[in-house]
Amino acid sequence: MSGRARLALCAWAATIMAACALLPLVDPATWIFQAALMLGVQTGVGALTRRVPLARPLTVAAQALVTLMMLTLVFAREQAVAGIVPGPETFQYFGTLLQTGAEDVGRYAIPAPLSDGIRLMIIGGVLVIGLLVDALAVTFRSAAPAGLPLLALYSVAAGLSDGAAWLWFVLASAGYLLLLLTESRDRLSQWGRVFGGASHTPRPESSGGAVAPVRTGRRIGAVALGIALVVPLGLPSLDGGLLDGTGAGIGAGSGGGGTISAVNPLVSLRDSLNVDEDRQVLSYRTNTDNVQEMYLRIVSLDDFDGTSWKPTERSITEVPDDFGTPTGLSTDVKRSTITTRIVAAENYEQDWLPMPYPVTGVDIDGDWRYEPVGRTLVGDHDQDTRGAQYTVESLIVQPTAEQLSSAPEPPPSLRREYTKVPASLPPVVAQTALEVTKGATNNYERAVKLQDWFAFSGEFTYDTEVRSGTGARAIARFLQEKEGFCVHFSFAMASMARTLGIPARVAVGFTPGTPQTNGTMSVGLRDAHAWPELYFEGVGWTRFEPTPNRGSTPPYTVPEDTGTGGLPEVPRPSQSATAEPSAEPSASASCTPQEVKLGACASESAAAVAGGDDDKRSFWGLLFFSPWTLLILPGALLVLAIPLLPMLWRLRVRSVRLGAHDGTVAKSARGTTPARDVTGEAGGGGPVGSPAPAGGASGYGRTEAAAAHALAAWQEVADTAWDYGIAPDESQTPRKAAARIVRLGELEPSAAEAVHRVAAAVEQVLFAPRPQIPAGLARDAHQVEVGLRAHAGRRTKLRALLLPRSAIRVVWALSARWADTRDELLSRVPAPRLPWRRPSPGQNS
Repeated sequence: MSGRARLALCAWAATIMAACALLPLVDPATWIFQAALMLGVQTGVGALTRRVPLARPLTVAAQALVTLMMLTLVFAREQAVAGIVPGPETFQYFGTLLQTGAEDVGRYAIPAPLSDGIRLMIIGGVLVIGLLVDALAVTFRSAAPAGLPLLALYSVAAGLSDGAAWLWFVLASAGYLLLLLTESRDRLSQWGRVFGGASHTPRPESSGGAVAPVRTGRRIGAVALGIALVVPLGLPSLDGGLLDGTGAGIGAGSGGGGTISAVNPLVSLRDSLNVDEDRQVLSYRTNTDNVQEMYLRIVSLDDFDGTSWKPTERSITEVPDDFGTPTGLSTDVKRSTITTRIVAAENYEQDWLPMPYPVTGVDIDGDWRYEPVGRTLVGDHDQDTRGAQYTVESLIVQPTAEQLSSAPEPPPSLRREYTKVPASLPPVVAQTALEVTKGATNNYERAVKLQDWFAFSGEFTYDTEVRSGTGARAIARFLQEKEGFCVHFSFAMASMARTLGIPARVAVGFTPGTPQTNGTMSVGLRDAHAWPELYFEGVGWTRFEPTPNRGSTPPYTVPEDTGTGGLPEVPRPSQSATAEPSAEPSASASCTPQEVKLGACASESAAAVAGGDDDKRSFWGLLFFSPWTLLILPGALLVLAIPLLPMLWRLRVRSVRLGAHDGTVAKSARGTTPARDVTGEAGGGGPVGSPAPAGGASGYGRTEAAAAHALAAWQEVADTAWDYGIAPDESQTPRKAAARIVRLGELEPSAAEAVHRVAAAVEQVLFAPRPQIPAGLARDAHQVEVGLRAHAGRRTKLRALLLPRSAIRVVWALSARWADTRDELLSRVPAPRLPWRRPSPGQNS
């Protein structure tokens, strides 16, 4: 097998190995075999066209044409000419399939079903990546840049899934390393028998030096891969925020016993809402469009002692397979079962498991226990949520206003437990509750009146900077000052509901979060929230939202849905403009659930995009959501970065030459340890520029670091002049070159003196037996640059910045390095040995 054929085979293998990262996204994973076969045909076409041979662009074009015909045959044969030649209807059908696939990706949880749209997106994406890898690595013989499309393919998998497993990363990295090693071997083989050594005796390729470069390459690759895997584990993680661990969060853990308890969440929740930078703690993907009801509940606080709300100490059990029907939920209430896949961040440590409520089943690994009253999971034996990945089956309960208003009395035991209020509760709490709910005829109307009073008509202000407060007077003070955040609103409403005889408790967790372009929802620290839950027989524990501008108003509390006619129509929290730094998606009547997922409708979400009309919003939402954009983005960034490479190189060189010596000589030239000067003698201990001490000691001005600094400063001055149009003249002495720069650059006296100081320092290094190098050469070089720029035109300045002439030194350096490498390789090739012949008779031996 030829070297190029071997390289093409490795390019095919590297693409397939990187594509394996997409396997967890869909079920079944049989698409990988179809993709591998089609990619093999694409690779074979490239190998054949290169043997013809065709021009490189024609080779890529032939592969692209065959790829398009294969996709047409597999996905759109009925819309094509003769079943394989694509036409206008074919491309239109492709567009429809891609749009359907994008919708399916946003609709289904991972793993998604392998629909035609998703299959086209995955297989088409793999073929496009394979074409780029083959073109770069094989056709254009540059395997290193082929890592960009491979990285893009892996990034798509990591972005769309809930986190790619380490196995897929190792597999993709191994494919790329294999590609690099194969290209290196092919390049070296073009120089003949490099590995044979000096011996003329044939020996197998596997012996001695024959495999040394290959073995070295493998070792380097293994070390690099190991570093890439191990180093991130040692990096510090982000911490802080809501419920951020055993000590600062809500939960104190279950320990090894059979009960749970918790501390007051006031301080922790407030700190989470006031973080300077929002941080993601959870991400999830669900199969429901009703994401506004996806409150992630951590724990319920049902014990109110007048000082604080906290969970009641209860027994815990093993996690059951089926949690059963929630308490109080009757069969005539509308409900829907949903599946949610949740991933916790590595820096989020919490003993309780965030889940949508009510939960009916959980699939999670680890040491977790189940608390049946609150339907929550709590970690045991130091188990926490850090990095947890789990699937939750839950219900979305959709009661009607009529069902809530006609709810019968709850069981006496439940009513007795959840309507307790301490004797220390100020009377103003119960009095205010009676005033606000005046005229209500049932508990449902009272609850809605309380919610609306807090959210709108009571003129409360949402402020996370307000002190949480503790003690019996905290709620009374909040009702008087009317400033607070979600903890105040939820605690106050639950307390007032209990004084009215309505069973109430407080739930702590997160609002639904922010929709992402990949179809997931991102939950951050600022999504931390607390809300009251009130009990209605036949419906169960029901969420209410009294906090202004936070979360979404439950649909069963909206006046137009109640049918009672006795409640005033007031704006809801989800309909108001929010001042929160990280707001949640609003439930807008003009915004479809799918547009919410795509982030293409006007909402309170920081990730939503305000558009003009529905078609425009759908187009841009699909554009930024499409994985094709993610595939093209790295290449586009690379193309944009190429014109800036000369400028970046020049800035880097200037930083290296002058950055460490800004106004002073290098630290190595000022240390107490004697250093060798330019003449090889031991240096003494005086400051730079001072007279040489007695006894022949030269001072630090003669150290190698000081000499190198002077030469680097002069090189920088010469290159800066070159960037501004004054080409260097190597035939001139530093003094004459400095005069030439002053004359052609029309420098002011201060800049001219700086040039001459640098030139004089170089002459000291080159000619003086004991050079005295002054300090401040870096400052002089900067002053020369300022002087040249002051007298340059706008075009000259722009070219000196973006396309400096001295950047040609990169090409010279690479050319010299290549020449040295070539000479070294050629020197290792043994000289051809002429065959030995016996001299013929009559010839001298």
